[in-house]
Amino acid sequence: MNDSNASVVLPAWHAPAILLVDLDAFFASVEQLDHPEWRGKPVIVGGDADSRGVVATCSYEARRFGVRSAMPAAQAQRLCPQAIWTHGRHARYSEVSRAIMALLRDETPLVEQVSIDEAFLDVSPTRVNTEHPVRIAQRIQDAVDGLGVSCSIGVGTSKAIAKIASDMDKPHGLTVVYPGSERTFLGPLPIRTLSGIGPAAEKRLMRFGIATLSDLAEADEGALRSVFGKNASLMRRRALGENDSAVQTERATKSVSKEMTFARDLTTWDDIHAALRTLSTQVGRRLRRAHLAGTTVTVKVRYGNWETHSVQTQLPRPTDHEADFIEEVCRMVRTVWNEGVPVRLLGVGISRFEGAEPQQTSLFADEHAHQQSARWHDLASATDSLKDRFGEDAVRFGHELRSTTKTTGTQSKTITNSGEISPN
Repeated sequence: MNDSNASVVLPAWHAPAILLVDLDAFFASVEQLDHPEWRGKPVIVGGDADSRGVVATCSYEARRFGVRSAMPAAQAQRLCPQAIWTHGRHARYSEVSRAIMALLRDETPLVEQVSIDEAFLDVSPTRVNTEHPVRIAQRIQDAVDGLGVSCSIGVGTSKAIAKIASDMDKPHGLTVVYPGSERTFLGPLPIRTLSGIGPAAEKRLMRFGIATLSDLAEADEGALRSVFGKNASLMRRRALGENDSAVQTERATKSVSKEMTFARDLTTWDDIHAALRTLSTQVGRRLRRAHLAGTTVTVKVRYGNWETHSVQTQLPRPTDHEADFIEEVCRMVRTVWNEGVPVRLLGVGISRFEGAEPQQTSLFADEHAHQQSARWHDLASATDSLKDRFGEDAVRFGHELRSTTKTTGTQSKTITNSGEISPN
């Protein structure tokens, strides 16, 4: 059901009520907000077409030409040559996102932000809160409109239903699945509609004759276990529309990472080393800003032929400083790369934060290395302060200048916590 008319008499709601607020083409919408002359025109936020960039997002005007997120920029340019292109401004997108999330928290403290442009809300009726969930959704949609962007909202009895409903009528849709109508709503939908089912799982399910969510809900347990393993029961419950998990107001960060895709493949150790130093520096700064320290280091290398390798190792104690893991990062890359092999992408990540506290101590045994590490920590503290005050570009080292001139310029996204996608 689609319902946006505040004068309509709504059926009673005696069940949990979850909203999924999804900001429509968010980056592009903010660009159109800040550039009124771009409104009504195709806008693409992404990297350069001539340097392997990809589309981060695009306006609905551009989507009419077939442009989609994650599409190579060169293909998008062919489909929509008249589009307005911008690399994007993450600080501005974060500013607008914070304003919208504050608006949502004014409605209820039970808000789970899952990315810069999505959040679940629990607005279940109680003895104290008797307002109809659909009225709350309508008010949120109007308030977001007032900030100059738009959102689509799904309303249902579980997070799985709310998420699917939010995608049904974009942009500016309000799709409501009333209690008791979950199976009617979900049953005919294709299995890819359900979060957690990607191309590989879809192919395997199709071999069992499972094509719709109704098929999935009624499937043999053994077939589901062969595809989803221990999550088989969870996926069946989601296909039935049953409550899958509560709205979590705090989401524990599981990893902090950064990737770079290069306009032209890197083939020399000097270039790769400079890129790894830049990535490690950026990850270290993110760790310190989030007051996190981790012990697991992961590097990712994607070759020019798209073959990808990841290597992981453990540090002896938690750290929030690149001086303590940059040499380990370089060593790990050396185990999967040989001089002259073209490298398209590099990534560095730190994880395993459980019980970790920042350790301002060296991981090196000898006194000289200890003193060197201490100097690096002091330098990082000074540069962090300057960047906090004057912006990220206030201080840049030679390796950063060398690396950033070689990237695609794409406003990429990395997973930084349990399910959250945040632009770099």
